[in-house]
Amino acid sequence: MKKFYLLMLLPILFYCQDSGFLKSQYQSTPYTKILVQVRKLEESPIVLPTKPGIYAIIATTAGDLVVELYPESAPRTVQNFIDLAQGEKEFVSEKGTIEKRPFYDGLKFHRVIADFMAQGGCPKGDGTGGPGYRFEDEINGKALGLDKLLIKDARQYEVHLQRLVFRENNIQNRNAYEEKRAEIEALLQKGMEISVLEILYRNGYRFNEVVPSKPAIRGSLAMANAGPNTNGSQFFINQVDTPHLNGLHTVFGGLVEGFDVLDKIIEKGNSQTTMKKIFIVDARK
Repeated sequence: MKKFYLLMLLPILFYCQDSGFLKSQYQSTPYTKILVQVRKLEESPIVLPTKPGIYAIIATTAGDLVVELYPESAPRTVQNFIDLAQGEKEFVSEKGTIEKRPFYDGLKFHRVIADFMAQGGCPKGDGTGGPGYRFEDEINGKALGLDKLLIKDARQYEVHLQRLVFRENNIQNRNAYEEKRAEIEALLQKGMEISVLEILYRNGYRFNEVVPSKPAIRGSLAMANAGPNTNGSQFFINQVDTPHLNGLHTVFGGLVEGFDVLDKIIEKGNSQTTMKKIFIVDARK
């Protein structure tokens, strides 16, 4: 009778254990927008679109990429990019010295992947370098619809659910998984009904509800990072839509001219294209 009672109690115990897992923890991060400033007036070496805005002309050995920056969607990220490009921000060089010069001049697109993106902005040329500082993401998860998108309908985010469940249950190896296999699989199944926003938040990503974030689509200019709030100088430009990156990377611009140049950069391969100079043109009215 005692054994039967314990068996009857197990579902109740499990429900109590995972009720906290199912409960939402998401909270928006306080955020105040800034007004983006272009401190140096530069003229474009090429004819720009007539649409008012701030443009970055990335002159490369493969041709010119014309990017419209998004000061409303990611003002702090845009400001960082502009100041590094124009030499208006101090950074720590690879020698350990503090310098203030155009950061991107002479750097390569060190990592390119066909049908994905081209990444640049690393002074080491291997993806491990940066300006000696890190800053926060600027992402509005609700503007991207991540609060309405469930994991079961966006399986590309399932790895983040797995990471969360494994971490919260201290699963560090195969043996630990096997010992709790039934419990872990039950949590993973229940987690499919949780929103992408909630899962990413509980994995350390922080979202504001102020900026009108844009999705990662073909031509998007976004910050490369090593996880939440690890932005520095590295960026990438999408060759294709990448919906699996929404909420993970700050999109702060979009390619408007030079899609053929982007294709050429990616076709050439890793570290085969150099950024000669980035011109920043303030064409706002």
